[in-house]
Amino acid sequence: MNGVAQGLRLATTDDDSVLDLDLMQGLWTEVQYLKLTDHSRRLFEFTDGSIEVLPMPTDKHQSISRFLLFAFFTWVQQIGGTVLYAPLRLQIRARKFREPDLLLVRNADDPRRQNAYWLGADLVVEIVSPDDPERDTQVKRDEYAEAGIPEYWIVNPEDETVMVLRLEGVQYVEHGIFRRGDAASSALLTGFTIDVNAVFDAH
Repeated sequence: MNGVAQGLRLATTDDDSVLDLDLMQGLWTEVQYLKLTDHSRRLFEFTDGSIEVLPMPTDKHQSISRFLLFAFFTWVQQIGGTVLYAPLRLQIRARKFREPDLLLVRNADDPRRQNAYWLGADLVVEIVSPDDPERDTQVKRDEYAEAGIPEYWIVNPEDETVMVLRLEGVQYVEHGIFRRGDAASSALLTGFTIDVNAVFDAH
């Protein structure tokens, strides 16, 4: 999921006026960001006054996302948890919001699960976007660690790997890098595994 908005003009839903995001880059407030995302069909993320525009998901991306959603949900509902999917805002800290492809909590009544946006999660998943792989593999790795999220799955369709990271202190360490023929496992969800072949063959 990529890039700070550059030259993006949006028609607002209320009066068909045009909003140029460039004019306010670095000046957006958290309240303005939340209102913008509440009233737009586009997906945005937000960091310290700047709006980042998310790319339109592809068929492959959505097929993988749906497969993972069903797999995680089938398992986690048995322990009273839940998993949801983008678009759903996750607050990393004040003035920083991301929209992971999947967000999971082991307890569906977790108080971090707020209606407008989540204040945290036990596990998040990102499916790497080919236009900006480092965003999911490096930038968000640091950000989700900053948010204290215990486990981060990076699913990369380009090299067909599933990297599972577990939080150790203030940074992530590798629980495992799983490839075709492997069963990707969770460090947090004891007993949960998923067939890597099935992930990348999803359609």
